[in-house]
Amino acid sequence: MKKSVPNIITSANLFSGCLSVVMAFNGKLAEAGILILVAAFLDFFDGLSARLLNVASPIGKELDSLADVVSFGFAPSVIVYQLLLRSSLDFPYLEYSAFLMTIFSAYRLAKFNLDERQTSSFIGVPTPANALFWLSIPLIAWQKDTFDDVFAREVLSLLTNSYFILIGILVWSLLMVSEIPLFALKFKSLKWKENKLKFSFIAVSVALIASFYFIAVPIILILYIILSVINNSISKNHEI
Repeated sequence: MKKSVPNIITSANLFSGCLSVVMAFNGKLAEAGILILVAAFLDFFDGLSARLLNVASPIGKELDSLADVVSFGFAPSVIVYQLLLRSSLDFPYLEYSAFLMTIFSAYRLAKFNLDERQTSSFIGVPTPANALFWLSIPLIAWQKDTFDDVFAREVLSLLTNSYFILIGILVWSLLMVSEIPLFALKFKSLKWKENKLKFSFIAVSVALIASFYFIAVPIILILYIILSVINNSISKNHEI
């Protein structure tokens, strides 16, 4: 029975992704975003449970990637598609460019399964990070309406600009398949010296979320990429 636990959690991740797609196509973008968050939570625990129960398997790895294509590739693409439909986009059919992210997500996940360099870190932006960026937009809109947040209104005007979205689709798609080394929040120990970058990043992220709520999400993701690039540059200099 314990061999099935990780796959059950992965299947729940996939189910959440499917529900998110349904919500997004029905125009309920905040609900779609929350369901992707649920999928991300489950995605973390399926791998963790497999390691704790010592029941990792090839089929579990493949099932996880298939679930992630839906939850972190297709579902956020539908959210972006709907955002473009609602924007002042002057070019017909360009809203379908949102699904480029589904294609690049699938390619990134296939590449991840074969890339032996990504055991303790990432090469290229992971698909959940891309999904988190886009789901933050409808949640920022909810924050603006719920709390009458002036700052959220200003940030939202930028994030929902059609040209910003189109550029974002291209940038995030390329980042997912890039060769940029990114640190992963995986801990072999809890020693400060070995994990100071990770602990610092988590502390700053918590502080940003406490201060700005959902507006913090895109800021944290951009910070994550910048810190990874700086850390990689420092590591290379130490090797010379």
